[in-house]
Amino acid sequence: MPKVLICDKLEKPGQDLLIAAGIEIDNRPGLKGEELKAALAGADGCIVRSGTRLTADLLTKTGRLRAVVRGGVGVDNIDVAAATRCGVIVMNTPDANTISTAEHTISMLMSMARLIPAADASMKAGKWEKGKFLGSQLTGKTLGVIGLGRIGREVARRAALGLGMNVVGFDPVLSPAAITQIGVKAAATVDELLPQCDFVTAHTPLTPETTNLLDRRRIALLPKGARVVNCARGGIYNEAAVAEALTSGHLAGAAFDVFVEEPLVAGHPFLNAPNIVLTPHLGAATIEAQLLVAQESAQLLVDYLTKGQIRYAVNMVALDRAELEEFAPWIDLSRRLGLLSSQMARGAIKKAELHYRGEIASKPTRLITSAFAAGLLENHLEQVNIVNARVLATESGMEIIEQSSTQKGDFSSLIKVVLHTEAKSYTISATTFGNQYLRLVQIGHYKVDAPLDGVLLIFSHQDVPGLIGFVGNIMGRHSINIGGMNVGRETQGGEAIGVLNLDALPPEAAVKAMLDNPQITSVSLVKLPGVGIRPDWLA
Repeated sequence: MPKVLICDKLEKPGQDLLIAAGIEIDNRPGLKGEELKAALAGADGCIVRSGTRLTADLLTKTGRLRAVVRGGVGVDNIDVAAATRCGVIVMNTPDANTISTAEHTISMLMSMARLIPAADASMKAGKWEKGKFLGSQLTGKTLGVIGLGRIGREVARRAALGLGMNVVGFDPVLSPAAITQIGVKAAATVDELLPQCDFVTAHTPLTPETTNLLDRRRIALLPKGARVVNCARGGIYNEAAVAEALTSGHLAGAAFDVFVEEPLVAGHPFLNAPNIVLTPHLGAATIEAQLLVAQESAQLLVDYLTKGQIRYAVNMVALDRAELEEFAPWIDLSRRLGLLSSQMARGAIKKAELHYRGEIASKPTRLITSAFAAGLLENHLEQVNIVNARVLATESGMEIIEQSSTQKGDFSSLIKVVLHTEAKSYTISATTFGNQYLRLVQIGHYKVDAPLDGVLLIFSHQDVPGLIGFVGNIMGRHSINIGGMNVGRETQGGEAIGVLNLDALPPEAAVKAMLDNPQITSVSLVKLPGVGIRPDWLA
């Protein structure tokens, strides 16, 4: 009989689901240290909420443990990399708190617009200040929604249908056509969205790309008197910049449920900022959400332990180590091609075609394609890996297809990617030299030979004398060392492409200086992992 360890409080309906499926439950919330480690090793699965931290130390000798379910969306309290290395599947429950969080966002929006908390506090202080609390009507106003996943879509729907608001949305992995199908006006960028908005709400994961997404520069793009809401993740908005904008009057209001540091510390700028509504991370704090989390957590383990079905996995399914080692260089190469593609692309990505040629065509290309999809999405979504990347790509409106041919060309094996975006199509090809050298060998029509690691500066230009020296001088003036340089061209003096491997990321001023040269038509900066650095799910 399978056994499930319940590490934090789990409502009774969840426990009942496990028992009805013939699963033994070990319900001991609050275990720590060696007791927790022993209990984990003696269970086939476990359920945690936010109270229990599953560290690498606890996951070094996992015994029977095969799966962990986090009741909630975030898995910050689980060392996912350690779980993956031990072959333990980690799942979460992304749907359970969707409605509650969307409703809380709407509640914060309305409370902020009508100054309800301040009016309530005034009344309780024995005052009657009717003229002081002049609010803003929501009907007819424009709400900008940054991030149109499950929660963002629910907020957009409620705002449009329930409140009569105009909704404009942006999502980095949804095409404008896909956004329009949701019933939302599409914006191509965050910068394009902000000037249109009376209100803004963000519903994105916290990633390097979304940290400080709304900073001083972008707040300045909002019309004077706009209002902002954050019920997603602390850190998406720059809290100091929001407080300054409230004090200066550029922002008329703000409403925050999540913060960079929780709970708020004394002296936090929000505590003295005017016209701000604060709640202590209550997005999922409803009776219904807690019951749904319990039931969904239990059902995930029932499905896995009794049927082998895996849903909402956030890490890699365990593979045979020999098989993984054999294909690891190609999986790593493909992921880097995905990263390169996502950073070179202009416009929303519609389709990616992967062409496998030579010996690689006889390998399990499904895994390699999944690695490409993971690289394509990982700068925009959190918890993307080889398990869930294809599904997430499909949900985002991207089509990823494979074509294979065992016929060899210039290389014994080659992966060619043809990326189609709203703006144009791109072609890049790569191969491996031995088991550790990953090389970019084609961009568009041009043959190149550049390592696929670190910082790449890719620029289209006219093949004229002195241009390479010009670029080198710019890098030198900004103290950027060039580790490698390659130029691809078809005809002498015609169009060409250059690839520089740089030791550091050049500043915007360096890129601008390049683009000021009429012989240079485009510049792309690409950040890739260093040599030999692989993602956690491939470690």
